[in-house]
Amino acid sequence: MIAKIMKGSDFRGVVYYILNDEKGTKIIDADGLFLENNDTIAQGFIGQAQMNPRVTKAVGHIALSFSKEDSPRLNNTVMAQIAREYMEKMGIRDTQYIIGRHFDKEHPHVHIAFNRIDNNGKTISDRNDRFRNKRICKELTKKYGLHCANGKEQVKIHRLREPDKTRYMLYQILKTEVGRCGNWNVLVNNLKRQGVDVEFKYKGSTDEIQDIVFSMNGYRFNGSKVDRLFSYSKIDMALRLNNHEERQTQPHPQANREEISPISNSGGDLINGSLGLFAPNNVPEEQQPYDPYLRNKKKKKQRKINW
Repeated sequence: MIAKIMKGSDFRGVVYYILNDEKGTKIIDADGLFLENNDTIAQGFIGQAQMNPRVTKAVGHIALSFSKEDSPRLNNTVMAQIAREYMEKMGIRDTQYIIGRHFDKEHPHVHIAFNRIDNNGKTISDRNDRFRNKRICKELTKKYGLHCANGKEQVKIHRLREPDKTRYMLYQILKTEVGRCGNWNVLVNNLKRQGVDVEFKYKGSTDEIQDIVFSMNGYRFNGSKVDRLFSYSKIDMALRLNNHEERQTQPHPQANREEISPISNSGGDLINGSLGLFAPNNVPEEQQPYDPYLRNKKKKKQRKINW
């Protein structure tokens, strides 16, 4: 079970969206509204919102989605019960609402429209609602024994809109490349060949890298916004581990002296270390591994890495 929270100012728009005949909508629960037609429902919301005109975004809209594996168990009664319990835990109480179930997709889902101005004219708080939403969805998923989807691996990319579509494509590319690259040079080059540009963000005027930004299809994403696994620090750690494992499987240079050159062999980047910190001084600069830490290599001292 997941929930997407939205806020707005157009009650008429959200009512007509939820009660769209093309989606085969069925109202499975409601409170405080005349359900004669879409206009009477919208007018009911608008009338109560006028009790507190200072709130410009009085429309609350939440989409609750469930896995298709739960379809046999989720009839209208059960879905309405879960939706009401979700609202109660989120502090959405003593206010007008409608819950409409849509049948236009293969997975069960409902839309909740509620008035952020409650029956007493007070504002329903949205403080930390994103964090509370995530916790409550997990609690209800566990309580009702619902199917727990495997995050991004279950995403249907053809149904995504931009920029989410590009973000997900970038996630797939990074998952593959970070898992198999041994240093930043190889990773940056592999990403560039797939249409992904990499930009490092530095702390002030220092050489300390603070963040990383990926650009693809005209969109820019901080690494952690693609996924928490792809912040700069976590990618750097993964590359170091990959490099260490790769070196453990490499033949010892003295045992195959004629076969392996520490300068010109194809695996030189991996042998020289994940950030090129062990590159010999006589190696031409263009052959040394890409090092995002060193914007001025002549002034930067070599650092010792302890595995």
